[in-house]
Amino acid sequence: MAKISPVAAKYIIHSTITIDGVVDRPDVIGAIFGQTEGLLGSDLELRELQRSGRIGRIEVSVNTSSGKTAGEIIIPSSLDKTETAIVAAALEIIQRIGPCNAKIEVKRIEDVRISKRQFVIERAKELLKELTEETLPDSQELADEVAQSVRMMEVSEYGREKLAAGPDIDLSDEIIIVEGRADVLNLLKHGFKNIIAMNGTSVPDTIKELSRKKTCTVFVDGERGGDLIIRELLSTAEIDFVCKAPDGKEVEEITKKEIHKSLRGRITAEQAKFELGIDENGALKESLEGKRYENVKMQSLKKTESIETRPMQMSRYPPRPTLTPGSMPSISRPLAHSPNVKESTKPSPEERKIYKQTLEDLFGTRGACIFDDKLNVLGKVPLSELTSTIKSLNGGIHAIVLDGTIDIDLVRIAEKLGVQHIVATGTKVKEAGRVNILMDDKLQS
Repeated sequence: MAKISPVAAKYIIHSTITIDGVVDRPDVIGAIFGQTEGLLGSDLELRELQRSGRIGRIEVSVNTSSGKTAGEIIIPSSLDKTETAIVAAALEIIQRIGPCNAKIEVKRIEDVRISKRQFVIERAKELLKELTEETLPDSQELADEVAQSVRMMEVSEYGREKLAAGPDIDLSDEIIIVEGRADVLNLLKHGFKNIIAMNGTSVPDTIKELSRKKTCTVFVDGERGGDLIIRELLSTAEIDFVCKAPDGKEVEEITKKEIHKSLRGRITAEQAKFELGIDENGALKESLEGKRYENVKMQSLKKTESIETRPMQMSRYPPRPTLTPGSMPSISRPLAHSPNVKESTKPSPEERKIYKQTLEDLFGTRGACIFDDKLNVLGKVPLSELTSTIKSLNGGIHAIVLDGTIDIDLVRIAEKLGVQHIVATGTKVKEAGRVNILMDDKLQS
């Protein structure tokens, strides 16, 4: 008797059998052939279908328990779906096997091609992935690879010291100064051609000459070595801007996105001097603005101490000073404002311009700048020290510009000290009675 190969089968009939008695596997197979004989006509005779290979070997598995038999019948078929369904339905007419009552129920007809189709899809995915990874790239990938290799070849030697540099050093009005050749290669790879390397921590004469002619941006590693290079360059060359790689990373290893983000967040050389606490000679001292701020602060503290040594007055307000000729207060240092201050006025266009420029200079520094009524800078401090600083100044503050968010505590302190304007990038306070709160969008002329 011929057998159908499982590979050639298109459908598989799954059915269960329940028998009220004890029978064996040959009894079930004999009942299937015997009781369906002549039922479906000569074209669908099970014996002839199996002999021609259109019906496969009938698999029967039975288990006997407590005098009853239960099992499963599996029939593979290469007939079409209609003929397969007819054969499956014919199994359910069998009601007795030997002397016992029986019941056959068809659970499902499985389409083998569905599982084969799923296998084909999964295998095709794997083959396509291998083809994409191991074979030639597409035209865009080829173009990118060639362009990158050309950029890497564009590194040249510049100046008497033969510094590693990009091809556009002479053509560009702005240059980027990095530490070594590897940094130049990484920036060239990402499309920057106006780069030049120092080839060490000492500043070559070529860099000094270029800094006098062009706008220079220093781009260093995000570690202490980068700070040392910044100090060296700020003290020996005319640097305009400073930027650093992300903390703990080197310029030669950062990605294109990180390069653009670092360059967008660059700060001016003056701000870098203030943050690093160095002077014009590169020494670790306070910046000129810091000295100015400290002088003003010390003067305020001295005045405060002199006031505190006076006898305490049992009054809500401090005593009004008696003014005599020669005892007029200094114009450069206004007296502290009392709580009853006048309503704030709108800033003039000139003030708006100064505040906007200051806010742009402070962007990304998390710092604050304090102005007097003549728009002179009293000091620049980190946001963490802003509250204590303005309290110590004890008045004479006209405006505060900060790279951060205004909160209610800052507004209350500013009102007590008679501050007219607070300029910031964000605010948590909707309205303030005697203080103008200005955002970047309100500074437009």
